[in-house]
Amino acid sequence: MKRIIIIDYGLGNLRSVTRGLERAGAQATVTAGARQLASADGLVLPGVGAFTSGMRNIEDKKRALLRAVAEGTPVLGICLGMQMLLTESDEGHAEKGPVGGLNLLDGHVRKFDFRTTSEKLKIPHMGWNRLAVAKKNDLVQGINGAYAYFVHSYYVEPGKHTVATTTYGTVFAAVVASGNIFGTQFHPEKSSSTGLQILKNFVEMC
Repeated sequence: MKRIIIIDYGLGNLRSVTRGLERAGAQATVTAGARQLASADGLVLPGVGAFTSGMRNIEDKKRALLRAVAEGTPVLGICLGMQMLLTESDEGHAEKGPVGGLNLLDGHVRKFDFRTTSEKLKIPHMGWNRLAVAKKNDLVQGINGAYAYFVHSYYVEPGKHTVATTTYGTVFAAVVASGNIFGTQFHPEKSSSTGLQILKNFVEMC
């Protein structure tokens, strides 16, 4: 059985993610420590909340996380966790410029802004959206056209690491991947059979 460590940095649906991974056939362990990361078959970086808080809270585990990923351990970022894998985010203090992420994937996180559009959509984006697979990747096997559950006010611009997109006023990255690094903007642990398939695909790659 694959041993997946869920990184507890104070911002995440740990119980739901644990149950989802267990349903996907993994041995899921929540850890707030950094030493255990090196022994995992796979890592999950969940997240709900602010980018600045996430980067501050992950600081004591950052070196161990980056080392594990550099050594080939697969990592899956979920929602805020996915955004933290990227280069930078506009979320934070505007006068100080973008906030730096883990920089494991090139990309920029922006805030939804519908003030100049004809569509008066609500922020945060909350609900079910259809996924469109844009690039072949093992993580998205069996999910093209399926629906997933999103809750977020910031989004990742489509780029070279985007493997699936969806649309909410604008097209944005729903799934990103490169090598052993993966991320979903939606919550697979809340996305019924679609989410379970994503988690199973991740576990199989670990």
